[in-house]
Amino acid sequence: MSTLKSIKKWFWWHRWTSLICTLFLLMLCLTGLPLIFGDEIDGWLNPTHYEQLPKDTPAANLDLMIAQAKARYPGQLLSSVFVDDDEPQVLVFMAPTLKPDDKLLHSLQFDQRTGKLLKDNPPFDQQPKTFIGFMLSLHADLFLDLPGELLLGLMGVLFVISILSGIVLYGPFMKKLDFGTVRSDRAKRLKWLDLHNLLGIATAIWLLVVGATGVMNELSTPLFGLWQITDVKAMLDKYHGQPVKDQQQLSSLQNALKTAQQALPGMTVTSLVYPGNAFGSPFHYLLWAKGNTPLTSQLFSPVLVDAKSGQLTAVVKMPVYLRALELSRPLHFGNYGGTPLKLLWALFDLVAIVVLISGVYLWIVRRKFYEEYFKRIEAEATA
Repeated sequence: MSTLKSIKKWFWWHRWTSLICTLFLLMLCLTGLPLIFGDEIDGWLNPTHYEQLPKDTPAANLDLMIAQAKARYPGQLLSSVFVDDDEPQVLVFMAPTLKPDDKLLHSLQFDQRTGKLLKDNPPFDQQPKTFIGFMLSLHADLFLDLPGELLLGLMGVLFVISILSGIVLYGPFMKKLDFGTVRSDRAKRLKWLDLHNLLGIATAIWLLVVGATGVMNELSTPLFGLWQITDVKAMLDKYHGQPVKDQQQLSSLQNALKTAQQALPGMTVTSLVYPGNAFGSPFHYLLWAKGNTPLTSQLFSPVLVDAKSGQLTAVVKMPVYLRALELSRPLHFGNYGGTPLKLLWALFDLVAIVVLISGVYLWIVRRKFYEEYFKRIEAEATA
């Protein structure tokens, strides 16, 4: 009888955690499917035509692009620069202020090899939402920012509990059946139950990985906030009280890039944040560099360069929880192994949708079926 009570407890957890999160998980699976191929879809829907140049053409000087941006918008402040390592482009971000909620933040797109201005984009708030941008916002936070992230993180925790409880229940259910059995000649609900269990157990590891990494991703805002008020604050305390440097007094951005590259040889700098940016330091260029292998390309290291002198201040060691967050992102979207892995992730995503829908169907027809199921378990336990 203790076995039956234990099974009923696990079944209660499996049923209610699944039911609470199912609609959210269906939405995440449906929006996650195009996000797996987000780069390809964005490139197809919003193509940029670059000048045909030899592959070994060196990158242009960043200072020349910065000068063009400042000449075009002399009354605005530079916020950050993104150096793309997939396409030959550099994005320079500017706004009237460096407040994180400035509605006039916009970008200028340059050819990374020639330094020519390719596109002057309107402020982000005035741009029409792209398909992938819409899918990402819905998938990440339901358009609710931090409250949406935390809600979806909670749904992810329930999903993980649902998977674990399903794994526990699979053993007793399959006690007298061969693995993979689908009783297609029996009642429709039995066929759907067998299919639900088979697909669920076959993809259990993938579901756990995607569910757990999804929870980590939803915690990115509070985790980075924790890092800023602890490690970053302690590192910058010695500069407390010093005035933020005027952008006219800043040293060369190109030299800051070279300084970071010398400090981290073999790594690629992809982002340069200006002093005063809410996501950076008041007194430094903050440069983010990543490795060049499939694994290290997902691990970023921040470098602080004194914005006035151009001298290296520190290569910042990332805490373990942020390293875990960085590793969770490629595992969640399957974007670290090229097209074959993306196709595999998409297949698993489709299977997950079937598991969720079949679970809802089984709950609808649950009463009579589960009475029979628990009677069978009880009979086996007392035999």
